[in-house]
Amino acid sequence: MSIKPTEIKLHQASRVLEIAFDDGSRFELPCEYLRVYSPSAEVQGHGPGQEKLQVGKEAVNIVDIQPVGNYAVQLYFDDEHSSGIYSWDVLYRLGSQYETLWQDYLRRLEAAGHVRQAVH
Repeated sequence: MSIKPTEIKLHQASRVLEIAFDDGSRFELPCEYLRVYSPSAEVQGHGPGQEKLQVGKEAVNIVDIQPVGNYAVQLYFDDEHSSGIYSWDVLYRLGSQYETLWQDYLRRLEAAGHVRQAVH
């Protein structure tokens, strides 16, 4: 894809990363969502079927965002996770498929017997 972000804004109080793209799309992605779908090997594994379900990430927040070349950002989370490189394509996919991916995550948590904690 040749799509690029025009704005990336972190709302730490609400734990949301807002990102706008040059095609006019704008997404508000919760930090928990970005953390549990991190493109890192720690989360995704090293091949299909090796994904590791992330639990207990309801209150996670992003503490820093660093550019990686002209193609990605590295997100630093307050749970010490920082190994995922979020390319523009990954961020766009996470934004455009948010509802489907979020519901899939909630189903996997439920299947694993994990109950999400309310966060204020």
